[in-house]
Amino acid sequence: MNYSTSHAISNNKLLLLAGTGWLFDAMDIGLLDFILTALKVDWNLTASQLGWIASVNSIGMAIGAFVFGIYADKKGRKSAFLLTLLMFSIASGLSAFAWGFVSLIILRFFIGLGLGGELPVASTLVSESVPPSVRGRIVVLLESFWAAGWIIAALIAYFLIPLPAIGWRGAMILCALPAFYALYLRTGLPDSPLYNGLSVSAKQQSIWSKLTTLWAKPYHKSTLMLWIVWFCVVFSYYGMFLWLPNVMMMKGFSLVQSFGYVLLMTLAQLSGYFTVAWLIERIGRKWVLTIYLTGTLISAYLFGMAQSANGLLLCGALLSFFNLGAWGALYAYTPEQYATNIRATGTGMAASIGRIGGIFGPLMVGSLVTIDVAISTIFMIFAMAILFAIIAIVLLGKETKQQQFTD
Repeated sequence: MNYSTSHAISNNKLLLLAGTGWLFDAMDIGLLDFILTALKVDWNLTASQLGWIASVNSIGMAIGAFVFGIYADKKGRKSAFLLTLLMFSIASGLSAFAWGFVSLIILRFFIGLGLGGELPVASTLVSESVPPSVRGRIVVLLESFWAAGWIIAALIAYFLIPLPAIGWRGAMILCALPAFYALYLRTGLPDSPLYNGLSVSAKQQSIWSKLTTLWAKPYHKSTLMLWIVWFCVVFSYYGMFLWLPNVMMMKGFSLVQSFGYVLLMTLAQLSGYFTVAWLIERIGRKWVLTIYLTGTLISAYLFGMAQSANGLLLCGALLSFFNLGAWGALYAYTPEQYATNIRATGTGMAASIGRIGGIFGPLMVGSLVTIDVAISTIFMIFAMAILFAIIAIVLLGKETKQQQFTD
């Protein structure tokens, strides 16, 4: 496949088009982080209820990743990308008018459904549309748009949510903007050239056949490794990062102070992505992912133990740097484990298993905080989950740097 002539869009334009959708996803998830803190005050919600709001989002993401991964293998990556982007943006806008806990829970499920489907589909689309020599770097840079979305969310939270005239409802209305972007993408974004080259029979392979192929040779070790890694990484990520503003408040900082510190921590994400983008084509996916997850493990432990403002800021920045860098490597690594006819299904299934971890992470934090378990103990649990992921990569992972994709 000659990638340079097989499609009429440059790598940079593809990255910008798909990355902007990714940015909007991150903005929504990032705003949820800050909105949970505001809702705790406005609606007098318990820690357990806050955990459920975060977890129902992950329930939707788990189902969305599974359903739309299969859909993308049957109907195309572009179609799935547009549909999921439209779904989550409309539900985000409607959530601004939620009148209570139950209505918000229902809308967060549909937001999660769109988000969960879009992320693995977008990474599959981009990875199939660029040459092997730059594939890892481009997919990591795609993931870097996530940091930009979080930074925008943090700015909105810091400057707009505290204003009575705007609040969290005004912030959610901003999340409806991607609906208009999806309409633009209908004409600006091509489908994957590799997917377009598949035979009709390959595209119409039964769902059961695709799922069983994931556990057949030569894919069974890769599938087991990915499911373990995705579960542990998402479990720890959502458990830690959705609770950062609350953790800051638990340690004695005001609502506005906590938003400001989290904004500074979030800025560290960009350097994490950029260093991984530079390293991933040099030392490979497997060891970059291992190194950055090890950094995540150490940073999580140190953040849980920190007490001073400077200590929290430093450890939080390191946690953002290593954890989000690891996310970039994981999104580059996952689609490369499978052939084109099952790539979106395999990527979506791994993400779906991960989202199950995302359900339990925030719920666990809410439950443990309710019974006064120390923050240091909670973050030690997340550090141990990352350790399991590292072991799985070392024992079961294979290097996929610059490999040619197969049908």
